[in-house]
Amino acid sequence: MSRNETPEGARWLLLIHQLPAKPAYARVKIWRRLKGLGAVTVKNSVYALPSNAETREDFAWLVKEIAELDGEAFVCEAALVDGISDTEVQALFDSARDEDYAGISAAAREIAGAGATQADLATQVARLRKQLDEIVAIDFFGADGREPAEGLVSGLEAGLHKEGDAVTTTETKAASDPLKGRTWVTRQGVQIDRIASAWLIRRFIDPAARFKFVPGTGYAAQPGELRFDMFEGEFTHRGDRCTFEVLLADAKLDDPALAAIGEIIHDIDLKDGKYGREEAAGIRSLVAGIASSSPDDEQRLERGAVLLDDLYRSFAGKGSK
Repeated sequence: MSRNETPEGARWLLLIHQLPAKPAYARVKIWRRLKGLGAVTVKNSVYALPSNAETREDFAWLVKEIAELDGEAFVCEAALVDGISDTEVQALFDSARDEDYAGISAAAREIAGAGATQADLATQVARLRKQLDEIVAIDFFGADGREPAEGLVSGLEAGLHKEGDAVTTTETKAASDPLKGRTWVTRQGVQIDRIASAWLIRRFIDPAARFKFVPGTGYAAQPGELRFDMFEGEFTHRGDRCTFEVLLADAKLDDPALAAIGEIIHDIDLKDGKYGREEAAGIRSLVAGIASSSPDDEQRLERGAVLLDDLYRSFAGKGSK
């Protein structure tokens, strides 16, 4: 999963502030407020947010709070020229959100293994969903950790409703519909899971599949479209499974060679070492090379398909292991 690219000529809001040494709680209060806004430190007492109407209002209120605590603060809008790049600042935001998402993922795994009662589980999952939604709200650039965290929380939520699964829902009806002749939509800047999922779709699910690449958030599917490996997609991370694994299960593709490839994709994409596939490092490097040398998503899919065709033939020829 790739990060959204920072637009050229990005502008940032910088909050520069100073607080008195006492009372001590003032520093903690302002730090928590900055964390809640999703701001990152670019230098001592200098915090940044992407510049837009909402963040300007957020910082304006914070300046008022700092003044009420007998501190000083001002906000400026800046275009970075030298010393630190837009990409480096974006990386600060992504790193902070990935850390937040990692905490959600760890909590979800702990809840899944705790054996809580249904009532306690529902309370814990609701609290975790609220925490995840709060992080998503300040995930300005689409950090990599979002999809795995969302999948784990969604998996817990799905488990709460297993007893009612006998009733056919809109979702299960959609899953049973034909998957042929569709337009398959995914996020721009395809990487390992999306490249492999697109290969699986065209090779084994929908030979006439057409692919469409859109921004990571805010896209509403059109009639005849199916979204994969993207937030709220029909086929995306579920529980601790990557999108490739979800597609394998939903399309009922019982093929040992595809299962082996799914394990490799899982280990690369989720980075949890679940299957310990020794091929993962090499495939990761090859796909990284494809991505770095092919900025066009269609080209990445074409080159990735050649790699995956060879990998599939290799596994099919020796029985998946």
